[in-house]
Amino acid sequence: MKLKLTLILFLVYIAANAQVSNTGMVNVYDSAAKGKITVGAYMDVYYGFDFNRPSEFERPYCVSSPRHNEININLAYADFKYINDNVRAHFVPGFGNYINSNYAAEKGTLKNIVEANAGVKLSKKKDIWLDVGVLPSPYTNESAISKDHLMYTRSFAPEYVPYFLTGVKLSTPINKKISAYWYLLNGWQSIQDENKQLSLGTQIEYRPNNKLLLNWNTYVGNEGSKINPDFGVRYFTDLYAIYNPDGKFSLTSCVYAGLQERKDSNGISSQGQWWQANVIGRYSFNKKSSLSARIEYFEDASSIQIKPITGVAGFSTYSGGLCYNLKISPNALFRFEARTYFSQKDVYESPSKKAIPYSNLLITNLTVWF
Repeated sequence: MKLKLTLILFLVYIAANAQVSNTGMVNVYDSAAKGKITVGAYMDVYYGFDFNRPSEFERPYCVSSPRHNEININLAYADFKYINDNVRAHFVPGFGNYINSNYAAEKGTLKNIVEANAGVKLSKKKDIWLDVGVLPSPYTNESAISKDHLMYTRSFAPEYVPYFLTGVKLSTPINKKISAYWYLLNGWQSIQDENKQLSLGTQIEYRPNNKLLLNWNTYVGNEGSKINPDFGVRYFTDLYAIYNPDGKFSLTSCVYAGLQERKDSNGISSQGQWWQANVIGRYSFNKKSSLSARIEYFEDASSIQIKPITGVAGFSTYSGGLCYNLKISPNALFRFEARTYFSQKDVYESPSKKAIPYSNLLITNLTVWF
């Protein structure tokens, strides 16, 4: 308990004092020429070896890069964007293991939409936009796009919040340093609405300078569905920071907590909580090579997000890792990462299917984009 409390206090200190930048919500229209369609592409190829050797070759508890002992595509997509003074649109069809895992609940061609949204500018004087469709998610300091992050693999944090949102987004700049975003959504990472009740989200972004971003998000919505008929209203909030100066050291940190209301078949109400905290740092040796490190803790005592494969009650785990990054060219990145997971519970499985408290992973990756 002392270790958990120390980690939380350390992360809060970072969020309060570090200068952070937001990679998860980068303006996708920065590279678009006004009045023209801009086309791009992205390919994330990887090979991972899980020393627990999952029999179905699918590593548990992860959405991104989940396959064991095979060369595979995590995410490949084409990127089409358009913007003029009053209208903008972004369409990103995607393929790969990330799509297979993360869009399993969607039907037909909806499974292949990373983003599909259009927006109109509501003010001639201010940068106020209304965007509608499948939108990028503001939640946590990591997105599905590995090249934008300090390490190749994702923390538990983004794997268990929405990677995408479907609905309406209103962007409202408050001043030069603060922007607010308001969301009306179909639900918690769903293109097709599961219960015909809309959800609400908010995002406050603070940029005191070009090296720092602090981001605070919230979510409120009813998550009852055919898969989870006992779920009621879900409350969620996260706070993250990214310090990304021009120097040798970069840092990001995220803390979040969620609360899920539940009601069993006898009408008895209860609440389940989950929370996480992580710190990721990177030291650059030169313009091409760098070394990154992560430490994190994730706890879901009520199994709202994760049901352990070993059948134990509740999930919790620590994780630590090191990642070597080599920028081969301005649009190609090679990575090699070692990651270890260790828990106070037997939530992992050995090659012989014995429940154990640890797991180890080696993974390498090549990402190319243009």
